[in-house]
Amino acid sequence: MTAEPPDVNTVTAFVADATAAPSLHNAQPWTFRYLRDIGVLRLYADRARALPRTDPENRGLHIGCGAALLNLRVAAAAAGRAPLVRLLPDPAYPEFLAELHLCGTGPPDGALAQLRPAIRRRHSSRLPFRDEEIPGAVREGLSEAARDEGAQLLFPGAWHVQSILELVRDAEESEARAPDVREETARWTHAELPHAAGVADGIPGEAFGPRRRGASAAVRDFAAGRAMPGRAWARFEQSPTIALLGTDRDEPVDWLVAGQALERVLLRATADGLVASVTSQPLEWPETRWVVRDPVSAMAHVQMVIRLGYGPEGPASPRRPVADVLDVL
Repeated sequence: MTAEPPDVNTVTAFVADATAAPSLHNAQPWTFRYLRDIGVLRLYADRARALPRTDPENRGLHIGCGAALLNLRVAAAAAGRAPLVRLLPDPAYPEFLAELHLCGTGPPDGALAQLRPAIRRRHSSRLPFRDEEIPGAVREGLSEAARDEGAQLLFPGAWHVQSILELVRDAEESEARAPDVREETARWTHAELPHAAGVADGIPGEAFGPRRRGASAAVRDFAAGRAMPGRAWARFEQSPTIALLGTDRDEPVDWLVAGQALERVLLRATADGLVASVTSQPLEWPETRWVVRDPVSAMAHVQMVIRLGYGPEGPASPRRPVADVLDVL
């Protein structure tokens, strides 16, 4: 027995949840295609939204699309569906990243279904967090969320956190010396306060957070030296909680795995009352990426640096309408 394919309105709601996922510079590099007769939803990379200077291997693009895929799975589970997921189903078409067969008859994943309310609440917060320790049980729950997706989440010690903060600063200096990277960042970030109406992608000025005062912070400064009248200054937490998300290998399928793990961690963190921001800045430069990993850990490839804590939620970033990203056949 096979479940009936979900109707177009249901799939539209699934895709709306998918597009709430984070992506590098909020480029939203995804499109979806629903084959309604057979109940298959496909996820494709939108190469027109790639960042060739910042992300030349498309690692960040795959991570963002993996995060969108996790949201699809959460939404489907919350609707009582148990989709069969295939990653990179056709090697001849590398932009065809995944497909979900939505007519499965198995039991839905209850743990995933419980995360659905967090999808719309999750926003990157580039605001200062409180200097408040995250309980061990909460940290373990986040690590478990990553393991459930086939990835690792580690919390490095204080000395390595300081090393990561220095690497963020080094990456900022490398970016400052790379006009092509700065130009690409400026194209996807909007320094106006408030942001222009009708903009459906990129990072709005309200989401940049304040300028850092004092010590370094694991927060990317999207202003990149541009003037932003009215932008405040603030001191960030002295002892930030940093987590490293990683995988055993470093191929496109592993990047999709990492993206799903990243979003599952972020949704779990949101459900636990935490706020978060991510930075790939030190991972975008070969000379700093390998140093980010904790040398005493078994993590082979760091895929994302995550800052976690307690503090104010960040503002929502714009999203493209579902009609712009979903085709129904």
